[in-house]
Amino acid sequence: MNIIVTGSLGHISQPLTQHLVQKGHTVTVISSSPDRQADIEALGAKAAIGSVEDAEFLANTFSGADVVYCMIPPAYFSNPTIEPTAFYRNTATAYALAIRQSGVNRAIHLSSFGADLDHGTGFILGSHNAESILNKLSDVAITHVRPTSFYYNLFGFIGQIKHTGQIAANYGADDVIPMVSPKDIATAIADEVELPAEHRKIRYVSSDEPTGHEVAASLGDAIGKPDLQWVLISNEDMLTGLTAAGIPAHLAAGMVELYESLHSGRLQADYNRNKPVLGQVKLNEFAADFAAAFNQQPQH
Repeated sequence: MNIIVTGSLGHISQPLTQHLVQKGHTVTVISSSPDRQADIEALGAKAAIGSVEDAEFLANTFSGADVVYCMIPPAYFSNPTIEPTAFYRNTATAYALAIRQSGVNRAIHLSSFGADLDHGTGFILGSHNAESILNKLSDVAITHVRPTSFYYNLFGFIGQIKHTGQIAANYGADDVIPMVSPKDIATAIADEVELPAEHRKIRYVSSDEPTGHEVAASLGDAIGKPDLQWVLISNEDMLTGLTAAGIPAHLAAGMVELYESLHSGRLQADYNRNKPVLGQVKLNEFAADFAAAFNQQPQH
């Protein structure tokens, strides 16, 4: 099949491209960076350099494709002037327009758990809106892949652990936190490509379901801090800590709202009703990657 992969060579798109090429598919990878072209071609894929907000570029690239994989990059973290909800809406609209103009009849969209909810989920509201926009393509088969919380989000606690000796957040502790590896997401998407198309399908992807305390124990063992604790703090203290760390106020507020929805159980309620078979990458395997990153980051 002729497959378009967005997301350049990111955490999901690189292993996804490798999976698809190995299965004999013709793969084109969209990247905004010309510097990525050689690396994309080294994987056996074609490179298309342009922006996922450019519907005309997307339509030209999508032309003749059997399947397009659409993800919306979290550009708002690297460029805090970007408003997350508007960015999701604009990018999803560009995808929808390009799919319609190119005549593609099958899309796989990287969404998120919690995308079934229309308020109170922070950045995840963007995924809800993106699903709604794409679902208006009435003659296109669309699979919404909804991964749970990414393991690598835990890298954000490295500085805190080094400074305070603990993990403190407005979620976690006794809460079960469904977590996922990008490798397992890539495997699920590659699998989905070869399954028969369905008009509308939701596919949840998760790798493990530890509590916050279990996360702290696993990471603590890996970094030589076996007494590491995960402490639950208030929304107000979480917001204060994030802004003190230099995170812009609107992003910090979105993170606090997202984590509160996870703590309350709202975010994962539909996931819990439709649990998938868990993936291969377990918490302890990620803990080794966490330890490597922890040891590389200097103590301030």
